Amino acid sequence: MSDPPRKETEIARTIRASGLARGRCAVDIARDIHDQCGPLFGTSKVKAHRLSHGVSLSDIVAQVRALYEIDGKPPPRLGETLLSAYESAYKRPGPAYLHYLCAVYRVEPDDLGYQGPCICGRGHAVRPGAAPASPRRGSERRPEREPEPLIGAVVTRPDDRNWMPVNEVRGLDRAAGPISIDVGEEDIVLRRTLLQLLAGAGVALDGQFLGAVDNLRRKMDDTLVSATVSPTMLDQWEETTFGYGQQYQATPSLRLLCDVLLDFSEVRRMCDKRQPVELQERLCRIAAQLSGLSGLIMINLGDHRLARSFFRTARSAADETNDRGLRAWVTVRESLVPMYYGDPREALHLARKAQDLAGRTPGVAAAMAPAVEARALGMLAMRGRGDAAPGARRALVRGRAVFDQLSKADTNDLVFGFTDRQMAFYEGDTFTSLGDHRHGDEVLSHALTLYAPSDRVDLTLVRLDRASCKLHAGHPEAALTAGQEAILELPPEHRSDILVHRARQIGAAVNAKHGEIPALKDFYEALAGPWSKSPTQQAPAVPPSEQV
Repeated sequence: MSDPPRKETEIARTIRASGLARGRCAVDIARDIHDQCGPLFGTSKVKAHRLSHGVSLSDIVAQVRALYEIDGKPPPRLGETLLSAYESAYKRPGPAYLHYLCAVYRVEPDDLGYQGPCICGRGHAVRPGAAPASPRRGSERRPEREPEPLIGAVVTRPDDRNWMPVNEVRGLDRAAGPISIDVGEEDIVLRRTLLQLLAGAGVALDGQFLGAVDNLRRKMDDTLVSATVSPTMLDQWEETTFGYGQQYQATPSLRLLCDVLLDFSEVRRMCDKRQPVELQERLCRIAAQLSGLSGLIMINLGDHRLARSFFRTARSAADETNDRGLRAWVTVRESLVPMYYGDPREALHLARKAQDLAGRTPGVAAAMAPAVEARALGMLAMRGRGDAAPGARRALVRGRAVFDQLSKADTNDLVFGFTDRQMAFYEGDTFTSLGDHRHGDEVLSHALTLYAPSDRVDLTLVRLDRASCKLHAGHPEAALTAGQEAILELPPEHRSDILVHRARQIGAAVNAKHGEIPALKDFYEALAGPWSKSPTQQAPAVPPSEQV
């Protein structure tokens, strides 16, 4: 029988024992381990050096941490998992970690399998106490390494008397002063780009370069706000958040989502450090607003699961502010998820909860919540709930009464406020759901005059509601034509799921009330496209009493 295959550690242990017995140094032993284990197990050079010292991953991590502590730096994030990734060649250590690995193993980066010099400019392989080779006399022979001891695998850092002064290694022609080893990947990217530009090569403005630029800026932000976030920076974030509210209807949903989430990520990093109470509260307010706005965008994109998740995050952030008005705003905006994609009873519950949070003080949520309640009751009235219609009309009266007390600032913001055109849209939608198509069409026609052409989402929803009014008036072909025009007149990037979903509901209502009329087939074919499902993928038509 053949002998069982030997393990990598067993072979490395044998090589190390034989090398130490013969007085070989750790570097030579590491080379032998790499030469013999590399072809069998794929052993990397950096792993061969650890095996040559006979220590575990945790030992190397501890040594690196000790060197960080001696240098007066915060503990590194280097752990056994990351070090193992280096040894498996899944990742490459950054300049700082590579420097400390060279210091632990007393070797140069080339010995560990990495090209180029160490960022510190120091010769790690020079034994303590030996005279360093001057850069002007590079032809001098490098001092011989002394044999490593049999026990005590990793050599500890020498004391200050034996540690080579930096200026001696640099030579007389190098600038004096401390060497910084806090170099990130972005520095490498920027230097490489600069060298390419100096060489006259074309440089593409790719994601790696832009990421390095933004990373560098973020690090400076971290340095500036390491102790606290400045009020000026918070002012800028609040202005940015307000600006997103102004762009909400005019910017394609996916593009706006990317912008919002990039800024949301930076606010999260700021929140990660506890700030003075008043500044932390402002940060949480911004986080709640950005998260709520992300939820609204996800509604437009048709992902109601992610929309609910963002609103949960917004509630958590709003709870940190103790601002009932903000919590009410998050809740009433969340009610739009079941309004368009779920059960109107849940929307009704959230709208009433928002009114409780808003209290008696006139505010955005106090005006919007009754309007949402009216829309939800109108949907329930369509399903046959007898007491819903009177309740919807009373809710509209309450909402209008509060709306008339709002400030001009509150009625000029489509996201963080509640505008007159939104109020008119909610009223018209409620009347349409209640079957009062004539009154509903009048209010919706007035709402159309209030919206700007850039308010694409609500403007299209109003046009689709007017198409529903035509259906209730007994004109199914006109309803389909109006719905089709409302969608197709939008630029493709603005044909979000919420709009196509609403258009499909009109088609389902026509099918339920009038059957498969010829215009219905044309309607579905016109909607079919990369933004919309084909007619064969449509859900079964439901009667008007079951629609939301």
